Amino acid sequence: MRASTRTALPGAGDLPASSSAGAEGAVVPAPAPPSEPSEDASAEELLSLLKSLGSGDPRCEGLRERVMMHYQPLLNRIAHRYGGRGEQVEDLRQTAHVGLAKAIRGYSPERGKAFISYLLPTVTGEIKRHFRDHTWSVHTPRTPQSRRPEMNRVRRELEQRLARDPKPSEIAEEMGISEQEVEEVLLVSEAYNTLSLNAPEPHGEDGTPTLEESLGTEDHNLDLVVERESAREAIKVLPPRERLILKRRFFDEWKQERIAREVGCSQMHVSRLLSTSLQKLRDELTREEDTDRREEANPSRPDRCG
Repeated sequence: MRASTRTALPGAGDLPASSSAGAEGAVVPAPAPPSEPSEDASAEELLSLLKSLGSGDPRCEGLRERVMMHYQPLLNRIAHRYGGRGEQVEDLRQTAHVGLAKAIRGYSPERGKAFISYLLPTVTGEIKRHFRDHTWSVHTPRTPQSRRPEMNRVRRELEQRLARDPKPSEIAEEMGISEQEVEEVLLVSEAYNTLSLNAPEPHGEDGTPTLEESLGTEDHNLDLVVERESAREAIKVLPPRERLILKRRFFDEWKQERIAREVGCSQMHVSRLLSTSLQKLRDELTREEDTDRREEANPSRPDRCG
C-alpha cells in the first residue's frame, strides 16, 4: 500500500519550540536551563551539578557554600576530637575547612566514588600538616624506646601484684636498671613520644601502623590524638631552662656532659634537673587526668537565674 511509504508525522516532543502541539494548539516552551537544586538535595547532587557548570557560572559559589554547610557537623566533630588540650578548636575547624575546600576542588563524580571517601583523607591530611607545623618532632633515644614495651609489661604485672600504681624504684628493681633509667623511659612513654605523629601508638607491637598512618580511619584514633596533645600542654609548666635541657636530652639526644657545658652547670646538676623535670611532668599529667575525671563525674550545669 502506498500509505505505508509516507513519512511519519513528528510527535509533539519532536516539534520545535515555535510549533504547536496537540489538537488544542498549545505552544511547547523551549528547554529551560538546569533548575536550582531542591532544598533537600544531597551533597552528591550538589557536587554533580557544581562540576557540570563552567568555572565562570554565577551559581558555582552558591553551590559550593551549600556543600560546605552540608559538612559543617562533620568538620565540627573532627575539630573537637582533635582539639582537647592541644590546638585551639577554632584553628582546627579552619584547618578542616581548608581540607574540605580542597576536596571539593579535586573531587571527580565521574570516577564513581562517594565524596566522603575522598573528603576524609583530604581533611585528615590537612590536620596532620597542621600538627606537624605546630608540634616539635620527636626522635627518642634508642635505649628508652626499646625498653618501653618491657616497662609496660612490668608496670602491668606490678599493678596486679601490688593493687596500686608501682613506684619508679619498684619498676627499676623489677627490671634490673637504675631509677634514673626508669625515669627516662617513663618520660619517653608518657610525654615526648606523644608529641610525634610518627611515633608508634602506645602498647603497639613491632610493625603496627603509626599514628600518622592511622589518622583518618575510625574515630577512636581521633580520640588518641586528643589524649596525646595533653603532654605538650604539660611541658609548658616547665621553666625555659628545664625545657631546653629536656629538649637537648630527648630531642637532640645529647649526653649530659654536653648539656652541662651549654647551660653552664655541672653534669650532676643536669642529672638532678632532669629528674625534677620528669616529676613535674608526671605530676602535671596526673593532675590533668584527675581534673578530667572530676569534670566527667560532675558535668557543669547551666547557670540559674537570680
